[in-house]
Amino acid sequence: MKQEIEKLTTWLQQKVEEAGAGGLLVGLSGGIDSAVVANLIKRACPDDSLGVIMPCKSEGEDERHAKEAAEACGLKTVKIDLTETHETLFPTIQNQLQEAGLYEEEAQQLADANLRARLRMSTLYTVGTNQKYLVTGTDNAAEWHTGYFTKHGDGGVDLVPLVHYTKGEVREMAEYLGVPDSIINKQPSAGLWQGQTDENEMGTSYEMIDRYLKGETIPEKDKNIIDSLHNRSHHKRQMPASPPEE
Repeated sequence: MKQEIEKLTTWLQQKVEEAGAGGLLVGLSGGIDSAVVANLIKRACPDDSLGVIMPCKSEGEDERHAKEAAEACGLKTVKIDLTETHETLFPTIQNQLQEAGLYEEEAQQLADANLRARLRMSTLYTVGTNQKYLVTGTDNAAEWHTGYFTKHGDGGVDLVPLVHYTKGEVREMAEYLGVPDSIINKQPSAGLWQGQTDENEMGTSYEMIDRYLKGETIPEKDKNIIDSLHNRSHHKRQMPASPPEE
């Protein structure tokens, strides 16, 4: 694990140098993935790294865990509360869709969640431009394979250091790095709505996805869910589609 962390730290430093950037930042959600990335960017750019905490109608526990993760590795943070922005923008969109006769009630929960993720992405890039920092993503191999991220939201980043590591490997990394147990042991959640958890939403567990990615045999039901998630999220892992050249 020490070698993996050293390899990632060196890679991050190389990417900063290649881009001519001033450093690295990450959005701190209070979850294990962003806590690990917080440690990595602090190691890569000790004096030029930043954690951005962006509550948006969020659980108070998430913000507390985000602060704990930053404090544990000595990462400087800034808090930008997006609640008021969301409460202005989302109802405005809804109202104008209703006036146009285009409002679809059943689509609102997902639209709301995706807007929160995209507001956070826009905020990270605004802060990144201010600091001349690259935006470092937190998606792991399980999330990347299943498409469990918001397109142009948490998937809208410059670097994805954890994308080849399973959730279990990220947990091992977190333990090695000294991420607080309260974060390591919490139920994974994107914090998109009250009571939301990753595994309930996906319909399978990270353990099953990790086993699948390692080539192990898993129950057919879980395999079918993972294959379906992967196939329908193909567009998220690609550049925008374009017609073939003549």
